[in-house]
Amino acid sequence: MSRHRRRPTTPREDRIPWSAMAGIIATVTVFAMAQGLTYPLLSFILERQGTTPGLIGLSAAMTPLGFIVSAPFLPALARRVGGARLAILCSLFAVVALFAIACAQNVWAWMPLRFLLGIFANPLYVISETWLMSITPASSRGRIMGLYSSIVSGGFAMGPLTLGLVGTQGWPPFMVGMLAFIVCGLIVLAVVPRLPDMQHDGEATSVGGFFALAPLLLFAVFVAAAFEQIMLSLFAVYGAAFGSAEECVASLITCFIAGNAVLQVLLGRVAETFGSTRAMLLCALVSLLGCLLLPWVFTSWFIWPLVFVWGGVSFGIYTMALIRLGERFSGQALIAGNAAFAAVWGIGGIAGSPATGLAMQLIGPQGLPSSLGVLCFLLTMFLITLGRRL
Repeated sequence: MSRHRRRPTTPREDRIPWSAMAGIIATVTVFAMAQGLTYPLLSFILERQGTTPGLIGLSAAMTPLGFIVSAPFLPALARRVGGARLAILCSLFAVVALFAIACAQNVWAWMPLRFLLGIFANPLYVISETWLMSITPASSRGRIMGLYSSIVSGGFAMGPLTLGLVGTQGWPPFMVGMLAFIVCGLIVLAVVPRLPDMQHDGEATSVGGFFALAPLLLFAVFVAAAFEQIMLSLFAVYGAAFGSAEECVASLITCFIAGNAVLQVLLGRVAETFGSTRAMLLCALVSLLGCLLLPWVFTSWFIWPLVFVWGGVSFGIYTMALIRLGERFSGQALIAGNAAFAAVWGIGGIAGSPATGLAMQLIGPQGLPSSLGVLCFLLTMFLITLGRRL
């Protein structure tokens, strides 16, 4: 086995550096809040301008496209620039990009600017997750990565809630977003002395090379990303087909996000007890069960606990993938793996909704649970047959 595939145990293995962890998680949470604010804010503005839904969707796709395009360059950038310096620079560049977006107020000008915003956001996630995995003891990795997923999900959900306080008109929401990006840089600057150096041991691994090392792990990330994006973008269409009020469907989506945020620590504990591969299989099976039950329970009260659990286990697939990534890889392979995760998350986010939308056009509203079910079924089968290679 190549020397970058396993992280050696050290005498400090069971010591938890809480201050460094708090700084890393706080950084990503604030950044996620700023991103969660920009998505609905820009959509509201474009809708007021009379922009077509297709153009609004294309504009929103520019940010995950920035994730995809920037991912292959991140391992080399982290080596040359340094993790902390790169994170601080990206926070500042994100401020400049959001300022330019606020000044432009034009869908065509926003396309490249939102693409740049994705490029600047991606290194922050990749570097922060790499730091967190590097300093997390194996004995508590499941709970800590679950806590990380929960808090970051909560931060992303805070973005739209912030718009309810500051509104969507004028400069105030943009100022909140820019301030959040600045705070990210300041937090990184404050915790730099407690952060580990980016590990560069082991063989140099590119993002493309990582696809050959862990294809099943990356497929799990694709499923989680597609699942989340499909639910957020098309569940309202599914509900409308059954005559549900917009307010009811919006509440169901909120319940889905709440399950995402609440259940990750519990799932992390399951991963510590039974192993991350078995926990991922459990998440895939329960997600598949939800797909089968949805048409039958949508109009009953059971839909509420269903979407709550659904939100937790579908995102839990990604949490389990993160845990497994930290178990298998270290050094340069870990950085490349996190960058590959970001790229595949962007691909899943972009590809999932159009494919499911086409399925709903062809076979009706049940195209949504059918598409989600196919993804979960494939992941389940791969985990059962190839799980030892995960």
